[in-house]
Amino acid sequence: MNSVFITDIAAVLPNAPVSNNQMESVLGQIGGKPSRARRVILRSNGIQSRYYALDPLTGEPTHTNAQLTAEAIEGLQGDGFDLSAMECLACGTSMPDQLMPNHAVMVHGELGQPSCEVVATAGVCVAGMTAMKYAYLGVASGEFSNAVATGSEVASAVLKAGMFEEEVAAKTGELATRPEIAFEKDFLRWMLSDGAGAVLLQAQPKPSGLSLQIEWIFQRSYASEIDACMYSGSLKAADGSLVGWHCLPPESWLRDSVFAIKQDVKLLNENIIHYTVEKPLTELIKSKALKPEDIDFFLPHYSSQFFRQKVYDGMVKVGFELPFERWFTNLTTRGNVGSASVYLMLEELFHSGKLQSGQKILCYVPESGRFSSAFMLLTVCDSSGS
Repeated sequence: MNSVFITDIAAVLPNAPVSNNQMESVLGQIGGKPSRARRVILRSNGIQSRYYALDPLTGEPTHTNAQLTAEAIEGLQGDGFDLSAMECLACGTSMPDQLMPNHAVMVHGELGQPSCEVVATAGVCVAGMTAMKYAYLGVASGEFSNAVATGSEVASAVLKAGMFEEEVAAKTGELATRPEIAFEKDFLRWMLSDGAGAVLLQAQPKPSGLSLQIEWIFQRSYASEIDACMYSGSLKAADGSLVGWHCLPPESWLRDSVFAIKQDVKLLNENIIHYTVEKPLTELIKSKALKPEDIDFFLPHYSSQFFRQKVYDGMVKVGFELPFERWFTNLTTRGNVGSASVYLMLEELFHSGKLQSGQKILCYVPESGRFSSAFMLLTVCDSSGS
């Protein structure tokens, strides 16, 4: 297996940052009334600003997911790399612009670059990491000398008030009589946001400056042990199973907000740490001889500050204590950008001037879709690869 290096990272955040007080003016109020849950959720998640691919005045889209992703990839152009030489493109996202064609070929079309191998990975937050792993394995095996991986989200497309007003009107007969929607749907309106990140992977470190050598990427699914927790394009039956949109009558698609993102908050709170921290870390400590004293930066993708202490406690429980001074996150200023979040954290840290050759970076990406988890270990190195 060849060594693989992240030699450049780029990120795109659409439009101007949106403060907590501006959110409802951009996304809209359901039934013309403010959300009762918004302030409580924002106080818990700790997010202060985020970005939406929406015109703040009209609420109309300013970017598609494919356009946003392509813009991030174009940020890798230069410094000795030409996008026309790209050999592999792997794109992960939770919310592509369409059911088909796949997200990655739409991004490739936006780029207008020569033909190359292209693959899309689906899922929720871990989709960005599975795209990274595909690109990493392609370079490590010698199939490619370079590859580009991305994570991107345009969650705002399904967070706007109009996505829920048909449901409210159908169930009440009059939109204005219902001041709020079900908490499981309103919850995520104040949690998710938009953005895209891209990394360039090469078989050699860049000639000058620092690169990040990928030591390994680890991913596990625990779907065989637990029901779905976060879902879209379906409804949840009483027995916990999901009923897909294609099995539902068309008149229910809008009435029941079938395509809105929903979260089973109780299931999330009771299981997320066990399945995404404790179980995978226990395996990594044994299989990779992972030790907390070796880690200089820990990049955790948690959806809310509510989980910060819980993640720490879960790590301590399995004998992997990492003090908060070694944690690096930009959740408060970037928001929860799903599969793009780990890319946005890496991009900010990579260009921060804080890294030194020899340091180790551990990335953690949980996914509550049906409880999956991913970890990645990186080593900071110079042009010699050391």
